[in-house]
Amino acid sequence: MKKKVFQILVENTSGVLSRISGLFSRRGYNIESITAGVTADPKITRITIVASGDDEILEQIEKQVAKLVDVLDIHELEPDNSVFRELALIKVRVEANDRQGVLSMADIFRANVIDVAKDALTIELTGGQDKIEAFLKLLEGYEILELARTGIAGLCRGTEGVVYIKAE
Repeated sequence: MKKKVFQILVENTSGVLSRISGLFSRRGYNIESITAGVTADPKITRITIVASGDDEILEQIEKQVAKLVDVLDIHELEPDNSVFRELALIKVRVEANDRQGVLSMADIFRANVIDVAKDALTIELTGGQDKIEAFLKLLEGYEILELARTGIAGLCRGTEGVVYIKAE
């Protein structure tokens, strides 16, 4: 199974995300992660989907998504020509005597402690999936109380892959 990251530009209309995810579920395609947010133009939403499958399935996904009414553009974000980031919020049970060890690990990974409680720390970490996985692996000796991950957001490097949509 291969993974592909698709960048989709859509009209910012009610139900557009539901229609796209519905296409995946009807066809039995797997979504590894999905992120969506408005672009610099409030009429357009950028959706980043990580999908897995063989070459034929991934090609079908791209073709079928492109046919949806609200879709303005879809293309693959190739790893060599793109930047990807993910955000993770990690709440770790930490007693006062263990706190410095977790703070040191967070500092090494350039993570931010965004909440401190008597018996827990909430850490914000941004980076590639490998960086987040490595940090979580280091925390294996601690109890992770809650974990929230955004999924991948990505853009092409430079200006070559920029898609310009004319306003109507």
